[in-house]
Amino acid sequence: MPLPLARPDVVDVRIAVASLASGVLFWALGLHMQTDRPFGNAWMLLPLVVMAALELLRRTAPQFALAAGTLALVADQFTPGNLATVVMFTDLVYAAVLYGTPAAARRIPVTTGLITVAMTIGFLAWFREAEALLIGAVTALVSFAPATTGVLVRNHREAAEMARLRAEQTALLAEMDRVQAVTAERARMARELHDMVANHLSAIAIHSTAALSLDDERTTRDALAVIRQNSVAGLAEMRRLIGILRDSSGDTEPAAAPTLDGLGALVDHARANGLDVTLDDARAPDDSPLPAPVELAAYRIVQESLTNALKHAAPGRVTVALTRAPDALCVRVTSPFGDTPGPRAPGSGAGLVGMRERAALLGGTFTAGPEALTAPGPDALQDRGAKVWQVAARLPVDPADREVTE
Repeated sequence: MPLPLARPDVVDVRIAVASLASGVLFWALGLHMQTDRPFGNAWMLLPLVVMAALELLRRTAPQFALAAGTLALVADQFTPGNLATVVMFTDLVYAAVLYGTPAAARRIPVTTGLITVAMTIGFLAWFREAEALLIGAVTALVSFAPATTGVLVRNHREAAEMARLRAEQTALLAEMDRVQAVTAERARMARELHDMVANHLSAIAIHSTAALSLDDERTTRDALAVIRQNSVAGLAEMRRLIGILRDSSGDTEPAAAPTLDGLGALVDHARANGLDVTLDDARAPDDSPLPAPVELAAYRIVQESLTNALKHAAPGRVTVALTRAPDALCVRVTSPFGDTPGPRAPGSGAGLVGMRERAALLGGTFTAGPEALTAPGPDALQDRGAKVWQVAARLPVDPADREVTE
């Protein structure tokens, strides 16, 4: 068995030195364990020194130390015997179980147990006296007892290590959940901020550009009126959003989350900003109520679509259509697609991302692109051959949620 090159542990060095000093002291005082042996007192120093040297390997090469220690213990039986040698052997048995391989930790207790039983039965059959049981007891104390003690300590250490690993894993999962929750909350607040404020800021940008580019007093006054109206509304939305951020009640949605009942006011506001828009709500009055998340997502998708139409659509009519399927709410917004003659507000593409995320969170589908293409997605924005830009979303209605609302 190859020996490791690692330096012995400080504790092992102290054990070896203390044991060797104790054994030499016993030898000097003439203390021994047995008499009538082939070799004299001087010879018992040899197993003692070998056993002390093996103590240096109790942690780095425990199985080799136990095998060599067994031979040293057998050799010690031919001398008067030293108590320190026997005690060091018990420590080597304990260390071999504690620091050895898992296979050795399972094998050594079984082996020492069988040796104890065999020694007890063998000497009992040989001596045919009860005193032979003492030999078995001594064998158990020297081999089986330290082996079982090593098993108990090793199992305790492994259980403690497993508990530590589970605690670290739990902490890691908790941190991952926290990061995901923070990321999701930031994305939600980004969507809310964009949807609530972008419409007003887009109208302000367009009308301020018109007021600066047209030298007409009436047009300028009308533009300033629209700018003031959108500034006041945008400021109110910002204050409401700040209130939500500062609220520690744990609400996950704004306290006054908009619903589809507010689409009429939303369309009127778009008309006031100069957009020619109509609302076609094909839902039946007796339709079951929609879950609040579905209504909020549909409202925000219509709101963002009207904002995009105000910024990018060509002159013409914008149509908002709502239809109710048995298991979903369908939202469709169409607007003219082409060059815009007047001033345009810059776009970042965050609106399409936000609408797609809202539909995905509900397990729905979302498409945006020229009507001539088949669900092209937002990457087909440059297809100038189409005449109509269409935004379509299908928002599933969970039957369980529908039953609760009913």
